[in-house]
Amino acid sequence: MSQTREYVDKQSLIRLVEKSVPKSKVDVRLFSGDDHFEMCVISPAFVGKSKVAQHQMVYQALGDHMQSRIHALALKTYTPEQWNKE
Repeated sequence: MSQTREYVDKQSLIRLVEKSVPKSKVDVRLFSGDDHFEMCVISPAFVGKSKVAQHQMVYQALGDHMQSRIHALALKTYTPEQWNKE
């Protein structure tokens, strides 16, 4: 019996994060295969939160995709002020 694997596209990931993380700007790139992604998220909702808390917000937004459709995620999060300094 063969297993059918569902793939996720970049736009779906962007919509999930933008819906869950207020006023976010999201960029997603596929960097290896079809389940390894790089993601950059900029949001004022990250102000005052640790990097761990910021990443948890994004992981929560991605939900079940993190266990089933995304094998690896290189995630960078910034407040708008941090992004402007980069």
